[in-house]
Amino acid sequence: MSVSPLKVAVVCMSNMNRSMEAHSILRKKGFSVRSFGAGSRVRLPGTARNLPVVYDFSTTYEQMHKDLVRIDRERYTSNGILHILGRNERIKPRPERFQECRDRFDVIFTCEESVYDRVIEELWVREQETCQPVYVINVNMDDNTEDATLGSLIICELCERLQQAEDMEGSLVELLLAVERKTGRSFLHTVCFY
Repeated sequence: MSVSPLKVAVVCMSNMNRSMEAHSILRKKGFSVRSFGAGSRVRLPGTARNLPVVYDFSTTYEQMHKDLVRIDRERYTSNGILHILGRNERIKPRPERFQECRDRFDVIFTCEESVYDRVIEELWVREQETCQPVYVINVNMDDNTEDATLGSLIICELCERLQQAEDMEGSLVELLLAVERKTGRSFLHTVCFY
């Protein structure tokens, strides 16, 4: 009996760093994955700490890349943003908002607690059609390249374990506890329904 692959979503605030790093890793491992942002706009570091560069979700990664090269190539090369945009362009054309997607997933991973709250709120306000469960799991990670990679590897391990579980619902808590013991991280989680 072959097991159908998990349908996975990964959501951060801007669909730029954390969700895209997880998207890249999970895709290489053969998972059916999509990534999203839950914010109202895409925010990238600006020339001053409190002045981000802001884009609509309709702006392509290529357009952002060209714009940032024009603004300050050296700055955005040294802080890694141009590298991140290059990776993102190879995965998909532009960022996507979770609130605009109606696809169904088996598991949705979020990358910070405020995003977890937004995803759950969005799922609760949608009309339930099938009562199909979706497991929402938060893997907190700081918005930097190192923690995005570490957090994405944890998400990948969780996906592999969930894929192997005969009864995802019955195994989820035990599986999360095992990964918590291994990584020292704890995970918020809940079940919502479509």
